[in-house]
Amino acid sequence: MTCCVAAIAFSGSKIERADHIRTDPERLEALRSPQAQLLLLDGLVPTLDGENRLAWGGLADAPEGAELVFLGLMNKRGAFAAVPTEGSADPAFAHRATWQAVASMGAEDMAIYGCARSLVDWHARHRFCAKCGAPTVLAKGGWQRNCGACKAEHFPRVDPVTIMLVEHEGNLLLGRQSRFPPRSFSALAGFVEPGESIEEAVTREIMEEAGVAVRDVSYISSQPWPFPSQLMIGCHAFADSARLKIDTSEIEEAHWFTRADVAEALAKGRDSTSFVPPPEQAIAHQMLKWWLER
Repeated sequence: MTCCVAAIAFSGSKIERADHIRTDPERLEALRSPQAQLLLLDGLVPTLDGENRLAWGGLADAPEGAELVFLGLMNKRGAFAAVPTEGSADPAFAHRATWQAVASMGAEDMAIYGCARSLVDWHARHRFCAKCGAPTVLAKGGWQRNCGACKAEHFPRVDPVTIMLVEHEGNLLLGRQSRFPPRSFSALAGFVEPGESIEEAVTREIMEEAGVAVRDVSYISSQPWPFPSQLMIGCHAFADSARLKIDTSEIEEAHWFTRADVAEALAKGRDSTSFVPPPEQAIAHQMLKWWLER
């Protein structure tokens, strides 16, 4: 069972990742030419041009002394991004300026920005070795950091998160955290823990957050989520009971919504009388559409 939507936000980048160039110092250096393109960022915030497209400059536009990450090849030219002085592990809602810019972008730019943001943010937050504490240096074009003291190698991480639609007798379980905007509900979600399969993570998270036992877990689709760097794994499961036992340390509230409730929320957005759905850029929104259309 797979998601029927045509595209998922932050996926589908047109940049060629060119892994074979990352390990070739001479070719990398050759790409640092006057023709190279630099993604213009204000820290982690994307800079847009007059058409709400990502703005690009040359390598001379990078802040003095900034590390440059090789994103790949774009139109056969090297594409780079500068590592900011500070990163951020805050969730998406905390980055208002970034989210406003993302909402204005097209799908192709969103995919390029999502990858670049995750990568440069990781570098900004991992300047020191987790093994010995010594400073690390950028390697493999920015897809690795090396420790000169203990020789440890560090790689950009991606945190797997399951996000689940739980169904019972035609109704859908959605919840909200206290930090959500008023009346906003979404699919329940949680990090996959060490030693868990995706199915086990779905089962555990739903039981922990809502007190509901689920079965028949199936995969829908996935989404890279650059706040800061997660892989959202969309799943669907069935519950045998509608009885809820909410863990308020995890979520503020959760309710069962009818098909009509979901349809009205997606059709009217913030003007909905049932609930406010997640934004279109989030996989949860696309999962709700999939559930209605399947």
